[in-house]
Amino acid sequence: MRILVLGAGVVGVTSAWYLASAGHQVTVVDRQPAAGMETSFANGGQISVSHAEPWANPHAPLRALGWMGREDAPLLFRLRWDAALLDWSLRFLRECTAQRTRDNIRSIVALALYSRRQLRALRAETSLVYDHLERGILHVYTDRREFAAAVKAAAVMRDFGCERRTVSVEECLAIEPALAPARSLLVGGDYTADDESGDAHRFTQQLAARCAARGVAFRYGVSVDRLSVAGGRIVGALAAGELHQADAYVAALGSYTPLLLRPLGLRLPVYPAKGYSATIPLGADSVAPSVSLTDDGHKIVFSRLGQRLRVAGTAEFNGYNTELNATRCGALMRRAGELFPALRPAGDAEFWCGLRPATPSNVPLIGRSPIANLYVNTGHGTLGWTMACGSGAALADIISGRPPEPPFRFL
Repeated sequence: MRILVLGAGVVGVTSAWYLASAGHQVTVVDRQPAAGMETSFANGGQISVSHAEPWANPHAPLRALGWMGREDAPLLFRLRWDAALLDWSLRFLRECTAQRTRDNIRSIVALALYSRRQLRALRAETSLVYDHLERGILHVYTDRREFAAAVKAAAVMRDFGCERRTVSVEECLAIEPALAPARSLLVGGDYTADDESGDAHRFTQQLAARCAARGVAFRYGVSVDRLSVAGGRIVGALAAGELHQADAYVAALGSYTPLLLRPLGLRLPVYPAKGYSATIPLGADSVAPSVSLTDDGHKIVFSRLGQRLRVAGTAEFNGYNTELNATRCGALMRRAGELFPALRPAGDAEFWCGLRPATPSNVPLIGRSPIANLYVNTGHGTLGWTMACGSGAALADIISGRPPEPPFRFL
């Protein structure tokens, strides 16, 4: 089939790769001048099956209330009238029960494990180089109550096949010696040896080049204004006065997917969660981690990308605002200094923010929409890089008429 993929982020490009591999004729359109220039540009860098516990869990409502009014809060809701955010928040609260949390963890782990296997197979096939490290992910805790809750969450993940094991403070330091100066802050951790890290932006651009060599056409600088429907099917994507036509269409526009599909009567429960990152250059005397870390209490991750340290995280619900907030950028750097006081950067940090497409459950939306030839691949939240290859491979199976492999609840 002729397939038009809308969006050239990591999810759109992996979708294009697997669709082309299945024998389809694929065209990708994106408003940016190159692939991976928005949400995939400077994210946390983790391939983190171990990060499968959704934001919506029994502890979340009280934590969110406690963070209200704090400009540097890990999870920040900007109080204003926003019907979409209100609807999303009510759905979020419904996902906070213990049973729904467990069900959502099961789905997230299943897709994330499958995706990690697909990434490894793709890397073996293509020899992509993107500063990837296979040294696992270490979650560290500085609050005893949060650590106790994490021990229970890790047990649930092990039930579903993610080998996330609880470790002592001494084991944390053995896994990542750069944490030694912050020993007094730590109360414990958990470690997933099979998790990875890498530069999603480099990966996306290199895979886009491999896609092009395989015959995928990329149309950059093309902003899709609307989808035209006739007879219950999409008949074209209108962009700058030109109608782009195909047999099937894939909406992989991240947080902007709901805006494009809403005029068609499709209301996706996806809302933008703005995340921040700081990319810190490292020198020969920098004392920086080489194992990717997650500081659960502050919702911040640390990933070594060659001679750079990526510090990323937090979530700000503020519509489609993409302005950098100095206080939230400062919170990233402050926490980096607390955990790595001997970091000694080789230059100034580069700050960035991007809109992550979040569903209330953190379970992404993948599959056929109610419109016959329209498919969606969005809603991955903070796990777009983690789930990209699995999502693309599964979607290619669905479009090709094959049952997807992972035990995941598809649309």
